[in-house]
Amino acid sequence: MNYRKLGKTDFTISELSLGTWQVGGKWGDNFSQKLAEKILNDAIDKGINFIDTADVYNEGESEIAIGRVLRKRSERIYVATKCGRQLNPHISESYKPAVLTKFVEDSLKRMQIEILDLIQLHCPPTEVYYRPEIFYLFDKLKHEGKILNLGVSVEKIEEALKAIEFPNVTTIQIIFNMFRQRPAELFFREAKKRNIGIIVRVPLASGLLTGTYSKKTTFNKGDHRYFNRDGVAFDKGETFSGIDYDKGLEAMEELKSLFPGQENLAPFALKWILMHKEISCVIPGASKPEQITANLHALDLPDLNTDIMMQIKAVYDKYIKDPVHYLW
Repeated sequence: MNYRKLGKTDFTISELSLGTWQVGGKWGDNFSQKLAEKILNDAIDKGINFIDTADVYNEGESEIAIGRVLRKRSERIYVATKCGRQLNPHISESYKPAVLTKFVEDSLKRMQIEILDLIQLHCPPTEVYYRPEIFYLFDKLKHEGKILNLGVSVEKIEEALKAIEFPNVTTIQIIFNMFRQRPAELFFREAKKRNIGIIVRVPLASGLLTGTYSKKTTFNKGDHRYFNRDGVAFDKGETFSGIDYDKGLEAMEELKSLFPGQENLAPFALKWILMHKEISCVIPGASKPEQITANLHALDLPDLNTDIMMQIKAVYDKYIKDPVHYLW
């Protein structure tokens, strides 16, 4: 495992870490604490020391599983959770210091820990970024010993740029992959200036970038890849990175030609992300331990050469840029 600094948190974390949206069961399936603990332990055994979760993942069950595993391990494992998406309606007016404080306290109780390594606002509405009192609340929570660091999970580049204006924001979690390349422009440069840790989510575009999907692939009705392609439940950019599914399959055929003989392009898609040194870590999910092993193959790959990087960019420009680039 290779390790990188997580911005000004000064944490040294595994560059390939673990997201837990689907830990304990695939999207839409019933949660299994036993499976979740197996995946988490397997990840730690393989050198992963940074785990990302949220209070809404499986209605708090993900946090409970993480807490149970932490109590059985001696390693220093960094945990990042998120708050805000429980709010209903999820609008700026619902963001109130007392409510957010309770969310933090509830996460601590579920994980049975005394302090959170990193709490992240969970894709708040754009208006929240213009409310300093919300951000400064977390200085109070830090003073009270409830959190060590504040981060923000964002949907849009503009939100990321606004968030890092606040001096207490230490990390940004953002979608970045072969089909979502805009963050590598202005945002990465500005984040580096401020020593902001960058956590990359949706690195495989909800599995599309594995190259294993086709028009015949089916998803169960509880899976966001089935019901959220048009953003009916949450921002559609979280599902297939906002790419039209058929257009994504078309683009994948060209990407596959760059890696002949490879059945699963996930390691190459992860390697592409890690080629960007501004990144602190990437957090692919796993619904079974074997997926962690498959993802870790990215660390064994040699650096992608300039020609391959340019050809990947050409595929993006041809199929993805016009309909997606300026939306997020």
